[in-house]
Amino acid sequence: MKKRVLSGVQPSGKLHLGNYFGAMSQHIGGQADYESYIFIANYHALTTINDAEHLRQLTIDVALDYLALGLDPQQACLYRQSDVPEVTELSWILSTVTGKGLMDRAVSYKDKVAKGLVPNMGLYTYPILQAADILIVRSHLVPVGKDQVQHIEMTADMAGYFHTTYKCDVFTIPEAMLNEAAVVPGLDGEKMSKSYGNTIDLFDTPKQTKKRIMSIKTDSTPVEDAKNPDTCNVFALLRLFAEATEVAEWRARYQAGGMGYGDAKKRVHELFEERFAAARDKRAELANDPDTVEDILQSGGKRARAIAQPLMEDVRKASGVVTGR
Repeated sequence: MKKRVLSGVQPSGKLHLGNYFGAMSQHIGGQADYESYIFIANYHALTTINDAEHLRQLTIDVALDYLALGLDPQQACLYRQSDVPEVTELSWILSTVTGKGLMDRAVSYKDKVAKGLVPNMGLYTYPILQAADILIVRSHLVPVGKDQVQHIEMTADMAGYFHTTYKCDVFTIPEAMLNEAAVVPGLDGEKMSKSYGNTIDLFDTPKQTKKRIMSIKTDSTPVEDAKNPDTCNVFALLRLFAEATEVAEWRARYQAGGMGYGDAKKRVHELFEERFAAARDKRAELANDPDTVEDILQSGGKRARAIAQPLMEDVRKASGVVTGR
């Protein structure tokens, strides 16, 4: 029996290399090996987006990106978070058994505040809604980067709080599924993130993409001097794209000197185009067929609810919540 894998992507901006190497490539590459559930986290996006039409479009954009990159809706279940209303119901119930101290320890919240983002309660309680997303479909594994492992641990904690409080065992306890490219550096060397404005977007034009790549921050080491590949943002990206033999060759060039960072940047752009040019064309075709994309999302929502509804019946029964359904 295949293990069930769940992950979500916020429609809070264009998807970028951090999304792709941090999670999307795992989702698409593993869809035949796992029972995959992938949701577009439009409730989460409300913490930063307050434009209704913009959010609707960004939600469709995420679906287009996944489908263009090779997600097969016959294998993987792609759905909108808001098409599974049981998620928000479970989120509230989890909040009643979860202490404030757990929220205070959330590293991602602290990082966002440190970067100058104005916090709201949605951002503060984000881990609770995220836990509901994971638990509602009884997922076994959640693909994440190293910086997101804490959220999976917090999800397990919240499930445990509920089990202890109501002396029951209704949730599947998830585990983090790590990949090698856990953190992708942005243009400034920080983690690539829409929040920081340092991204290389997946489906910009080739000209726009090249401009972004050529603007990657590097140090001032002269061309003739040896350079340290392990502290170079450009090399970190090149290593994600290139085969091992080519990575070794570039490492040797860095250490030998006589190479400018511009050479490595140009190669990153070439590798980017090799990876994403065909998907860019496919995405354009899908964008001209919105009814098909909407059908895929609605079908995925129904599949997810087929799991979520009986799970919530167990949760309501355990907690004493009565409905007239």
